Amino acid sequence: MVLMGGPSAEREVSLSTGQGCAEALRSEGYDVIEADAGPDLAQRLAEVKPDVVFNALHGRWGEDGCVQGLLEWLRIPYTHSGVLASSLAMDKARTKDLYRVHGLPVVDSVIAARAEVEARHVMAPPYVVKPNNEGSSVGVYLVTEGANGPPKLGPEMPEHVMVEAFVAGRELTCSVMGGGEDDPGALTVTDILTDGWYDYAAKYTPGGSRHVVPADIPAEIFDACMDFATRAHRVLGCRGVSRTDFRWDEDKGLAGLILLETNTQPGMTPTSLTPEQAEATGLSFGALCRWLVEDASCDR
Repeated sequence: MVLMGGPSAEREVSLSTGQGCAEALRSEGYDVIEADAGPDLAQRLAEVKPDVVFNALHGRWGEDGCVQGLLEWLRIPYTHSGVLASSLAMDKARTKDLYRVHGLPVVDSVIAARAEVEARHVMAPPYVVKPNNEGSSVGVYLVTEGANGPPKLGPEMPEHVMVEAFVAGRELTCSVMGGGEDDPGALTVTDILTDGWYDYAAKYTPGGSRHVVPADIPAEIFDACMDFATRAHRVLGCRGVSRTDFRWDEDKGLAGLILLETNTQPGMTPTSLTPEQAEATGLSFGALCRWLVEDASCDR
């Protein structure tokens, strides 16, 4: 069963991911049922009793440990990370706490009430305001240096948000598969090029961004991305595939490379980064989906 859709802000992306993965798994010889995750999900799972759940959900409830807990309770093997890793990685502040403890570079940030963020600059511009527990650049506000005042946040933003120092430079990302001795490990590094901010539209609109795979960057930075992504994957306890995103200020060399976050359910749409990285290392989209299914288990 491929779980997709659901009630999160990333529903449309999840539907695209799920449909693509379902098609790929059928081409690999699996019998596939597609399920849009709704309030009757537990009943549906109990009725169908799938051998494996391929988790193609994105955002809250599907990526934050909630559906993973349900699948553990029902003892249905599933793909990607388990309850703890999913909940930790979805909480950007707690992810940063773990990064810091393990020597992974991050920038300053605070969690602040929405009303306070709209009333004054809670840190000196430039900075970014974003939800603490969403992905796909949902609800990201960039406050530039010299801004007249604090941002007016849209209705999609929660009561408390993360305010993070803005890091100039290039957008890099690296996917990690498994992490055991016989698993593929870190795949490669992508340099993401856009004409503006790498927002939701740039991520999911064909032509909204351009991907250089492998990234044409100094070997020192490339190797550091591969190492940091692998360490982030292990520190959080990820399983299956994860993708860690970076910003790199090339004027500062290695000191300018910082981790933004780790995605435990990276997108698998036609414009997504992880399938593209797998392809660059010789692993087709179908083979990637097959690997995830064969890797599935409970107690993750």
